[in-house]
Amino acid sequence: MPILEFQRPDKVTMIESDDTSGSFEFRPLEPGYGITIGNALRRILLSSLEGHAITTVRIDGVDHEFSTVKGVIEDMTEIVLNLKQVRFRRQLDDVSTEKVSFTVTGKDTFTAGDIGKHTTGFQVLNPELVIAHMESNVKLHVELTIGKGRGYVPADENKADGAPIGTIAIDSIFTPIKNVKYNVENTRVEEKTDYEKLTIEVVSDGSITPKNALQEAAKILIHHFMLFSDERITLDVEERATETEEFDETSLHMRQLLKTKLVDMDLSVRALNCLKAADIETLGDLVAFNKNDLLKFRNFGKKSLTELEDLVENKGLSFGMNVAKYKLDKE
Repeated sequence: MPILEFQRPDKVTMIESDDTSGSFEFRPLEPGYGITIGNALRRILLSSLEGHAITTVRIDGVDHEFSTVKGVIEDMTEIVLNLKQVRFRRQLDDVSTEKVSFTVTGKDTFTAGDIGKHTTGFQVLNPELVIAHMESNVKLHVELTIGKGRGYVPADENKADGAPIGTIAIDSIFTPIKNVKYNVENTRVEEKTDYEKLTIEVVSDGSITPKNALQEAAKILIHHFMLFSDERITLDVEERATETEEFDETSLHMRQLLKTKLVDMDLSVRALNCLKAADIETLGDLVAFNKNDLLKFRNFGKKSLTELEDLVENKGLSFGMNVAKYKLDKE
């Protein structure tokens, strides 16, 4: 049976899609490509798309996240957990962060909608979300920071230097994608039935449509894979050549000289003891140092330095040499 040419879909079929959910079909694929593409897209969708979330909160009279708030049923820990669930859609292209300050009073619930009333660059997508239950006579002054990011960012990374006392950094869930599922089934191409059909289902928070989310995820993958498809694949020739080059006669001679033990040199006992204490055993160890560094060794004086200067000069060497290129640690 003749081999069919490499199968590749010519389009993505959108089975259904709205602002928050969509289903997409991709076929035919060569065997094994369904799970390869599906898993890659799923991971990118869940981890790498940008979104917006609350990064810090400050409420008057609250010093830390384990405090209680007078007149409010929920403590700060519960309030923070609820704030993490507020979802935003950016309204202005040139806005990526925003500080929001407002007061909630005269009502028995504080909702995400109260935040949305005071934002200029963002729309709150779940205004009905209850943040806290409170007594109607309570005045709750709240300051929030809305930031941009990817995936999940822990509270420690949201801490800002110089923030006012009582500012609480919170964990932020920036990803706009709630869920991604994919399914791989067999499909027929001519007489062969082992080709694959990939179906991807995407659920977003409404800040991005599933179609646009899938396109953004694909762009991220494409930009990475393009590096493997053109001249930007390079070999670090210099490093490999250094590792594999053969030493010429001069280099071999220098290598052997630098490996000479200092105990075999005609040095004074005092100088040898100082060098031994500093773990300097060979000529290579010695000339790797600068002269001024040697004077810092214990009991090492100018007389010993003069002795070593004469030795180094007689051997045709100098202090401060780069001995790494002779690979003295390799046999």
